[in-house]
Amino acid sequence: MSFSRTFRHTILAASLLAGLSQVGAHAASLPAPFDTQLAADFPKLEAFYRDLHANPELGFAEHKTAAKLAERAKALGFEVTTGVGGTGVVAILKNGPGPTVMLRTEMDALPVLEKTGLPFASKVTTKNAAGDTVPVAHACGHDLHMAAWYGTAKLMAENRKAWSGTLMLIGQPSEEALTGAAAMLKDGLFTRFPKPDYALSMHDDASMASGTVMWHAGPFRASADTVTITMFGQGGHGAVPHETRDPVVMAARLVMALQTLISRENNPLDPVVITVGSIQGGTQANIVPDQVKLALTVRTFRPEVRQRVLASIAREAKGEALAAGAPKEPLVEVKTGTDSVVNDPQLVARAVKAVEQAVGPDFVKEMPAKMTSEDFAMYGQQPGVKALLLHVGAVDAGRLEAAKKAGKPLPGTHSPQWAPDLKPTLTNTIKAETAILLDLMAPQR
Repeated sequence: MSFSRTFRHTILAASLLAGLSQVGAHAASLPAPFDTQLAADFPKLEAFYRDLHANPELGFAEHKTAAKLAERAKALGFEVTTGVGGTGVVAILKNGPGPTVMLRTEMDALPVLEKTGLPFASKVTTKNAAGDTVPVAHACGHDLHMAAWYGTAKLMAENRKAWSGTLMLIGQPSEEALTGAAAMLKDGLFTRFPKPDYALSMHDDASMASGTVMWHAGPFRASADTVTITMFGQGGHGAVPHETRDPVVMAARLVMALQTLISRENNPLDPVVITVGSIQGGTQANIVPDQVKLALTVRTFRPEVRQRVLASIAREAKGEALAAGAPKEPLVEVKTGTDSVVNDPQLVARAVKAVEQAVGPDFVKEMPAKMTSEDFAMYGQQPGVKALLLHVGAVDAGRLEAAKKAGKPLPGTHSPQWAPDLKPTLTNTIKAETAILLDLMAPQR
């Protein structure tokens, strides 16, 4: 899908919102019992959030986290399976004829030292896959997502007369490494269990006021690939560089050359981000090493652009080695990550109508596409599955406005200081999820 079509998708969604009369015809304000129940449930949901926040786990190690989700889903009457794709949770609630709708939450945290100062801040440390001891924190908001997942599940389970179909809740491991969705699909997520007609997920966001539900039709989140490049040289004494072939210089030249792939080879309407996040080589100041390793991430929207950029990176690396007289070609290794998230425009239009009626139109906004990546993309790639990823603002409105006026950015997700403005964010996330589910699973009349 060309990125130039993104604009057309947005126009399509807008036109659907303005004139669509049949799609989402059953959408209505969140029924009063739901609001009342949510208000009554909130203290329990906040306690659950705090527990998750204080006890984070890294990807594919979310054993206690998964058990907490599974226990709560079972108590609500869901048929629960654990250990899917490693530590994944699948909870199924069949409630008569109708579509199958999947609601996903992520479970993993980040290797980040929390610096929020919250009384329930994480103090957890653990060993990562490499065996290094690292701090762990929910610096991306997955704790909030899980609390909302449970809150929505509770409302749906306790109000079964309001909907018909099969509700499929999944707790996904290892989203941060972009490997959890693939692991669950490989383990039969859509073959061992009902294949959903619709897949839904939500993510907190630092760009808008708390409780603001944000949408984008068409390509929304970028694909991501990891590229590792090893430049080979001829090591030697730092005092006689003419007797060496310096891979440090090759690596430095390559970093600059890669930027021209964006500035001089790429259409500016086709966004690309190349980030060199790591350069490793050498052991001492007076020694020219014999190799240097670079680690990159590459983010794009269109498959054609993705393929061309990856090929061009390999070309540039080989060119720099050739120009420097390197003893052999560099080793270029590509680890495929995830494709771009594409929000189905008609599903966006339908969902926006339902959410507007649940939280009010002032709390529903269009947002631009983002170059960050999400392996939620993999669910929407499966034939017959329409997918939708929404964002929800998580920063106090007054604080956000003050920061904009001062020109000082506030901490965002993945920051050690990230802490969402909990009550409005969690409340509207649950309202939005519930409203969309009720609309998609409205009993046929």
